[in-house]
Amino acid sequence: MMGESDLIKGLFLEALGASLKNERVAWDMELTTENWVELFRLAHAHHVLPMIFEAAYACPAARRADPRLMMVFRRQTMQAVMTQAMQTRDFLALMKHLHASGLTPCVVKGIVCRSLYPNPDHRMSGDEDVLIPPEQAERCHEALLAFGMQMAEPEQDRNAAYEVPYGKPRSPLYIELHKSLFPPENDAYGDFNRFFENVHARTAELTIDGETVVTLNPTDHFFYLICHAFKHFLHSGFGLRQVCDIVLFAMQHGDGIDWARVRENCEEIHAVTFTAALMKIGVKHFGFDPREACVPEDWRIDDVDEEPMLSDLLDSGVYGGATMSRKHSSTMTLSAVEADKQGKQGKRNVLRTLFPKRSSMEGRYPYLKKKPWLLPVAWASRIVVYLRRRDGGNDNTAESLRIASERIDLMRKYGIIK
Repeated sequence: MMGESDLIKGLFLEALGASLKNERVAWDMELTTENWVELFRLAHAHHVLPMIFEAAYACPAARRADPRLMMVFRRQTMQAVMTQAMQTRDFLALMKHLHASGLTPCVVKGIVCRSLYPNPDHRMSGDEDVLIPPEQAERCHEALLAFGMQMAEPEQDRNAAYEVPYGKPRSPLYIELHKSLFPPENDAYGDFNRFFENVHARTAELTIDGETVVTLNPTDHFFYLICHAFKHFLHSGFGLRQVCDIVLFAMQHGDGIDWARVRENCEEIHAVTFTAALMKIGVKHFGFDPREACVPEDWRIDDVDEEPMLSDLLDSGVYGGATMSRKHSSTMTLSAVEADKQGKQGKRNVLRTLFPKRSSMEGRYPYLKKKPWLLPVAWASRIVVYLRRRDGGNDNTAESLRIASERIDLMRKYGIIK
């Protein structure tokens, strides 16, 4: 007998798949108020509430639901879509400004992924990612300030950081300006940057809402989407929205993707089976057709067991942030990957969780970039916060260890580590 959790996950996948085809579900079963709340909670966790609501709100089951409840989620959907439309408008204006300033920004993910969807503004993006040649970073900073943007972290050392976030007052626009696509100092995936050397010399153009946007070419962009998902998988996971991005990109740009090169790159980072599992999830739930996307048969998508991956993604939420225990498990999973790359046996212990390397701490404690000798102070701060969350019932060391152990086993299953 199907449990309530399995029911909700099944409905979620069905509605998400329908939204990708601009269709609506026809559910006519009895769904309780708790069922609807849990469905929309899951949609919110994966940042796809507008897509799920639009696919489900007109079905017979929804018409029998409490109208007050549906109105709450309808308002949230409308607000999210309006905010996204404003962000798109302001971002396109910013790109036009940067090009007029003689700069060559390259847009990745975000607005490019939204353009793949039947209703682009229903695919939520928290920020926009812009890759700039390192030698243009200072000029780009000045151009951003002239446009009205402000550094989100004014104390950040722009010269040392690989990415710098900016926001615009009285606008939902928020961007991350990258000098490289991955943090070079990261032991687990910093070397992914080697695949994108000289990427500015082989860009492509895309027209969005009448404006020309410079982006990565299809092969680079598809592989980058894989790498980005892979990076988050090595941390605490990622959600189904990224799977949708990957399979939609392959469907719409598959004939322009150098699949042999993508596979060769995936083999280098041990992501072939990982990628095949994502594509199989797309086949089973999101209407992905490998032949239409020109995927070679040597990917052996049919032979992959995608169910453990799907279960992990459903539990993950967007970027693995479903629970604090899951977030804290990332220290152990990353340690296992780093140890595997160095030919060592991964040590899954609490010490690595409580005392991570400085490079893993700099995001939360920016002062470490300028004052690395304060690492023990950051460790102490982290432990205090960790214990408070645990005592407050929001986190649990044993739960973090359990999640990390299961996810490390999952990485072995998909050939990411030995």
